[in-house]
Amino acid sequence: MAANTNRRSISMPFVSRARRVDPPSADPDRQTTPRGPRPSMVDSAIYAQGRRVASPRSLAETYRALDDTPDGVAWIGLYRPSEQELMSLAEEFGLHQLAIEDAIVAHQRPKLERYDGVLFVVLKAANYLDVPEEVDFGELHLFVGPNFVITVRHSESPDLSHVRQRMEHEPELLALGTQAILYAIIDAVVDAYSPVVAGLANDIDEIETQVFGGDALVSRRIYELSREVIDFQRATHPLTSVMIALEHGSEKYGVTQELQRGLRDVSDHLIQVNERVDGFRQLLRDILTVNSTLVSERQNEEMTRLAHSTHRQGEEVKKISSWAAILFAPSLVAGVYGMNFTHMPELAWPLGYPLAVVAMLGLSTVLYLVFRRRGWL
Repeated sequence: MAANTNRRSISMPFVSRARRVDPPSADPDRQTTPRGPRPSMVDSAIYAQGRRVASPRSLAETYRALDDTPDGVAWIGLYRPSEQELMSLAEEFGLHQLAIEDAIVAHQRPKLERYDGVLFVVLKAANYLDVPEEVDFGELHLFVGPNFVITVRHSESPDLSHVRQRMEHEPELLALGTQAILYAIIDAVVDAYSPVVAGLANDIDEIETQVFGGDALVSRRIYELSREVIDFQRATHPLTSVMIALEHGSEKYGVTQELQRGLRDVSDHLIQVNERVDGFRQLLRDILTVNSTLVSERQNEEMTRLAHSTHRQGEEVKKISSWAAILFAPSLVAGVYGMNFTHMPELAWPLGYPLAVVAMLGLSTVLYLVFRRRGWL
């Protein structure tokens, strides 16, 4: 069956953050079975005049329900769908083969492509994990047509249940169409960047404390956090071009002024995030430089202390060696005349003993004066 392309072009006022409501306990985007593999269709709904009129359980039921609903809009949420499911969607809604290939392969950077009347958008969601101090990234693909929105997730995040719940709680907004759903999803993804920015900022504050506290392991943490910041930049920076493309196409595709203002608000939020992240990367470079300087200073101080210690040891060795040499001189004379050989003429001299004592004292005195002059004593 062919997609109904005769439905009117849809636009709506953007959903402001101030009007958001907390999702209720019922969570249609988190339907899972307690046992067995998780189904690829997380949630599927047909909306008419902003209200859910059908909740199909399969793609085939969704196609039939959409054809049976005049001016209906299908919002299909899929989690890691099979190639066969994506090919079925492509045949039903006229999705371009290149976009289907991207959705199958995944691992795409944020981008926006327009294939005839269908937008293909890739978004990178981010979630900060406190315990490992890491940023967890999720990939989301969106196919947006005049009467359908298809979301394809390849990871647990982003959780789109709160977006669906918020839109369903404001049927007058949901009734205005697929462009509003697209911008509400982008807004939710960009909003989720704020906790990541806050988590990275907190980590940087802790690292600064470690650096000036002399933590030897801080260099590794700086490097790991720098990698996280770079990965985060890869998720946020390309999204800027997506927002610019959407803004440029707003008037051409009949997007209302209110929705355009909301889109600019999301762009401003994204710019702030990018500025903070760019600042984090530069700050981490500076912190790494400061840490290297501090490490070098500590090493120099340690080498200086070691050199002083070596010098003091050398002075002590000089003193010990000097006194050993001074004591060795009389010991040598006494040792010679203590051998008690029979033929030693000096033993019979009346002045032998005084001369020996004088020789010992004289040698010791000379050695003492020499060492003293050299600064050894």
